[in-house]
Amino acid sequence: MQSLLAAEYLNIYDEQLRTDAETPSAVKVQRLGALRLINFTGGQGFITYPHIAHTSDTNLAALVGEALAYYLEQPEISDVEWKSRGHDHAPGLHEQLLAHGFVADASESIMVGRAADLSTETPLPAGVTLRQIFSEDDVRAMTAMQDQTFGEAVSTRHAEAILRRLATADGMQLWVAEDSTGTILSAGRLEPVPDTDFAGIWGGATVAAYRGQGIYRALTAARARAALELGKTLIHSDSTEYSRPILERYGLLKVSTTTPYRWSRTQH
Repeated sequence: MQSLLAAEYLNIYDEQLRTDAETPSAVKVQRLGALRLINFTGGQGFITYPHIAHTSDTNLAALVGEALAYYLEQPEISDVEWKSRGHDHAPGLHEQLLAHGFVADASESIMVGRAADLSTETPLPAGVTLRQIFSEDDVRAMTAMQDQTFGEAVSTRHAEAILRRLATADGMQLWVAEDSTGTILSAGRLEPVPDTDFAGIWGGATVAAYRGQGIYRALTAARARAALELGKTLIHSDSTEYSRPILERYGLLKVSTTTPYRWSRTQH
């Protein structure tokens, strides 16, 4: 039964999300065959495309060089991500991406499920509260916590990217859990996708000392309730092997995998 439901979710994911809806904050879109070459603010390039079935004669591997050349001609683009999916028919793509200087990140699970299944009220530890944030100071505190939690240096670039998104008023919501002193313990984004049934949950991070206490579960439920209030009935997320079993317990199903390949101008 779950395998049939996962297949149904995957079809809806491909139909609704692998379109312009996937990149609502794009500042420029160029088409190259099946590819959509996206420019974001802050010097970020992003390459995506519709589902490529086994019956298709589309050769994604043959497009890698031309796609990269497009960005090489734009000195303002410093980094490019090629977002691949495991259920696409893409023979030779991995090899061509590596040959052109892309580096594969760890594969993640594409998770999909009903927002209603995630929205159950969850008790929080004493003194911990949830809220949606809007101010620059809160955003900077949130991104600093996320950077540190993920083992990275605190990045003003991360904060600036989130602040630029927030300024576009594209529907993105930022949610945090904090203790009685106002210290952020957990955080994550909700990104409703226009003209679809979906909202995405992204950027989930919880300070190590506070994991296993239901805080992230409550934060996820709050975002699911916010999604339902916006008329979004499905939730999707790309999850690491750490967060995948957590989301599975909440009712999301793994429908496929995604592997980001990254190219950086500074490394070439």
